[in-house]
Amino acid sequence: MGWNSFDCFGSTVTEAEVLENARFVAEHLLPFGWDHVVVDYCWSHPNPPPSTNPNQLHENQPYLHMDSDFRLLPAVERFPSSAGGKGFAPLAEKIHAMGLKFGIHIMRGFPRQGLYPGYPARNLKYRPKDMANPMSECPWLNHMVGVKLPSEAGQAYYNSLFELYASWGVDFVKADDITFPYRHEEIEAIDRARKACGRPMMLSLSPGPCEIEHAAHVSKHAELWRICADFWDDWGKLKLVFNLASQWAGLRSPGCWPDADMLPLGRLSKRGPVGPEHDSFLSHDEQVTLMSLWCLFRSPLFMGGNLPETSDETLALLTNPEVLAVHRDGKGGHPLHQDENAAVWISEGDGGVLYLGLFNLSDIPQEVGVDWDDLGFSTAPETVRNLWEREDSSRFSLGVHETLPAHGAALYSLQFDQQAISAARLGKVDPTKGDLAFQNT
Repeated sequence: MGWNSFDCFGSTVTEAEVLENARFVAEHLLPFGWDHVVVDYCWSHPNPPPSTNPNQLHENQPYLHMDSDFRLLPAVERFPSSAGGKGFAPLAEKIHAMGLKFGIHIMRGFPRQGLYPGYPARNLKYRPKDMANPMSECPWLNHMVGVKLPSEAGQAYYNSLFELYASWGVDFVKADDITFPYRHEEIEAIDRARKACGRPMMLSLSPGPCEIEHAAHVSKHAELWRICADFWDDWGKLKLVFNLASQWAGLRSPGCWPDADMLPLGRLSKRGPVGPEHDSFLSHDEQVTLMSLWCLFRSPLFMGGNLPETSDETLALLTNPEVLAVHRDGKGGHPLHQDENAAVWISEGDGGVLYLGLFNLSDIPQEVGVDWDDLGFSTAPETVRNLWEREDSSRFSLGVHETLPAHGAALYSLQFDQQAISAARLGKVDPTKGDLAFQNT
């Protein structure tokens, strides 16, 4: 849970803007569990334009900031505290002092500018041509080429990167251009490097969609991986996530989270990357649907909007403690029913609690619901609590049925006797499969 700079600043975020958002996280969101601040891509670019992908032009212009070991450094023009070779260490120190964790985005591979003659480098054991694989290019950002693997030189380069990141105090690394297409060898090399660097770091892999066939491998080498392409404030994209989330719902492993991408809420695209600056195009009902699904599915929650401009209405979506409890405590979230027009999702909480999400995926208001016997219960729960409204309801006898607005959702906690949960048609938690809790019978 945290904030990422991409949705509001694209490749152009500055140190001042990162700190401004970090202060907002510390003051308003940290008490609710939001504790990461992540600088997204192109932080070594001195002056990127507000476009989706600021490529280098002919002869590698502009030059990215890079040290004599061919490791990219923050651009001093945008991150002045990095001057003198300090890198992100001063910024990380300030963010840690707020009680937060600091993360960075990286592109897989080796800076292609390091392959050109004339770049000053110290007397390294390995030459650029030993470490880099020029035939492995990113199709959408030309800053990097692949690392030569399997090879001692290639692994040594990744090891040196993560040693640098550890010296900066990095807690979270988002590695991009690595899951679509899926790069087995580079994922393994990055994982080895971060585990050997001497500092715990969480690893997130992008972009999506990561294909289902890689579930076992990706969950072995990373904590987060994207299951969809870049997600934006568009109802069609949100509706698609329902299908992707249902496919991944049974494929989680302990300590790992399939990632449905950032939350495009609040003030977006202040300087790119998509469209003019605007408040989220998702309606309030659609934002409730988004947060309800992300919490039931337990997708990572990274706010994408510029936090100092967050409205009270949006802040309320991010700080409802009862909704966030579904994200924190729920196990095995999956659809009990899902089609083009409606979805019913469930997950199991602690102490006989069942979380229930009702979703109207159609373009008109309609009733969505479930009866107790659909869940395998012979009697009603002891309590039914509307988590968005934060109030108990006594109007449900045979089941929960709600007339929901178009694209709207409702989220409930149902308090049952623990024995009733165990006997229901929900199955039991298999401790060998992480949070995969439910197998319908």
